[in-house]
Amino acid sequence: MQEDTTTQVRELVDAVYRSEARQILATLIRLLGDFDAAEEALHDAFAVAVEQWARHGVPANPRAWLISTGRFKAIDGMRRRARFDASRTALTKQLESRPSDAETWDDESIADDQLRLIFTCCHPALPPDAQVAMTLREVCGLTTDEIARAFLTSPPTVAQRIVRAKAKIRVARIPYEVPSATDLPDRLDAVLRVIYLVFNEGYSASSGDTVTRHDLSGEAIRLGQLLIELLPEPEAVGLLALMLLHD
Repeated sequence: MQEDTTTQVRELVDAVYRSEARQILATLIRLLGDFDAAEEALHDAFAVAVEQWARHGVPANPRAWLISTGRFKAIDGMRRRARFDASRTALTKQLESRPSDAETWDDESIADDQLRLIFTCCHPALPPDAQVAMTLREVCGLTTDEIARAFLTSPPTVAQRIVRAKAKIRVARIPYEVPSATDLPDRLDAVLRVIYLVFNEGYSASSGDTVTRHDLSGEAIRLGQLLIELLPEPEAVGLLALMLLHD
């Protein structure tokens, strides 16, 4: 019986990961201020979920539970490292002082976090190819192999672009925020290009057992809809219309 329960929980955790992981990651990046720390926290949270959900039951709000668990796991790790690196102490205290009310992690706030993440990945300080690669990887969860095929380049090249882009964001202290109304139009082209590439990968999949990947095309349409809510420019409306027509 215990084995059956564990199997069911693993299947549920896998399903939540497929449907929620990128949204959870976007919020963890905002809370932790670091891409790599957020990625580690994301995987730690899902690993803990497999064990604790089998023992204590599935929480009422799995997404909020995973965000909270990931945040606390990251802070615990920073506390341990701070014992050997005094420079991390201030950062740990700063993260601990930030609000962590799970009730605020609703659908609207998660959408806001994803928009912040998109525009951070598409910041003009990053090269155009890095903007697209970062967004496809961090926002949409494409693998480096899938991105490489979209770029007609090699996976190591894509991986290097992503690593350099993350370093640039960290060193240049690129803000994790939606641009102001003044800067927003100039940043639109890169975002539209990313959304278009995501839809293409879903509409005509470059890998996998199926010709299409509805998860990716659906994600591109959802991102297009979110973008129009934020900035209803003709180019964004036109792209969404094109995607909906083909879908």
